[in-house]
Amino acid sequence: MKGKMTLSAKLPFGVGSFAKEWNLLCLCASPSSSNREIAEQLTADLDWNVLLELGEEHGVLGILTSRLQLAGFHGIPLSAREKLQVRMRAQHLFTLSMTAELFRILQDFSFSGIDCILVKGPLLSLLAYGDPAVRSYVDLDLLVRHADILAASRRMVDLGFEPDIPVTVIEAGKIPGEYLFRRPGTSRIVELHTERTFRYYPRSMPLQALFDRQRRITLDGREIPALSLEDEFVLIVIHGCKHFWERLMWVADISAMVASHPEFDWKRLRQSSEEIGAERMMRVALQLGETLLKVPVPDPMAKDVKGDSTVAGLCRQVERWLPSAGHDPPNLMERAMFRMRMRGGLAGATYLLRLSLSPTEEDWLEGAEERRSGFWDAFQRPLRLFRKYRSNR
Repeated sequence: MKGKMTLSAKLPFGVGSFAKEWNLLCLCASPSSSNREIAEQLTADLDWNVLLELGEEHGVLGILTSRLQLAGFHGIPLSAREKLQVRMRAQHLFTLSMTAELFRILQDFSFSGIDCILVKGPLLSLLAYGDPAVRSYVDLDLLVRHADILAASRRMVDLGFEPDIPVTVIEAGKIPGEYLFRRPGTSRIVELHTERTFRYYPRSMPLQALFDRQRRITLDGREIPALSLEDEFVLIVIHGCKHFWERLMWVADISAMVASHPEFDWKRLRQSSEEIGAERMMRVALQLGETLLKVPVPDPMAKDVKGDSTVAGLCRQVERWLPSAGHDPPNLMERAMFRMRMRGGLAGATYLLRLSLSPTEEDWLEGAEERRSGFWDAFQRPLRLFRKYRSNR
């Protein structure tokens, strides 16, 4: 990000220029930067309160701590160091508790004959950074077949979780954005996803193919079901696009996976992207990694990225709104055009229309959660989106 950046009054971390803090954050998030480069940016006029809040808002505080620790914490005020260490201790404890929760759920689902796959969360942290506790996350995400969602939801309730979406709603055929469950009295959240909740896939998620290509990954000494490396990569690319790449952690994840996995099968990844219509999403993700975090686009993908004239403009848009970490988001028209251009042409218009008319639980009419009122739910969604984003900029 070039030029002077000024914080908006809308943001939680105050007002004023924050170019130095942002540049240091990007350096620490980049797997290509050296400890020497980072140390050179540790100047006396850094605002550490802003830097730490930026890191928290962008979900890269763990990565920031890890890189500063490798740099020896030289030039870092004691108060900032203590805050980072306290935060990371809390993250490690949270990761341990969530991993234990994960093992309990996997064992129960296995006994119940429910197939599932862990995505994102501690698995992504392990794949990208080599440590399940480095990357911040707030929940566990499990992928299950839609045919199993009712049985899986009942098992979660029997395991002591409270559902945000009652079983009666699932029985009525309503499809939320995710099936969320909370452990009472704790901060532990588990989300179940199916091929029908992944609305932001340009085409239907090829769930059976994902299950057929799954593998086993060792997490804390136990093997867990995971997507293939390429399928996980596609999933996190689409997740970043879903959120307009509004947080640095999503770009950092992409860059770290590219840098740390030379075994990527780029031919297979290109094919997977084409199957679901995510070719441009993939190109934008790789270009953002190169532009923001200095991780070169892999040679097998370089021609595709450079040959897509729309990619550069989409990346410039992301660079403009990214530093605000979602607190000063694109307005409704910008969001709509971004969605369309991510697919392009008639496919882009169809993609936007489908997303605009595919209701989630936020759009369900009050009192109709357990009834099939799909038409009115779909009608409600664009009105809600208009009210939510019309005032931005």
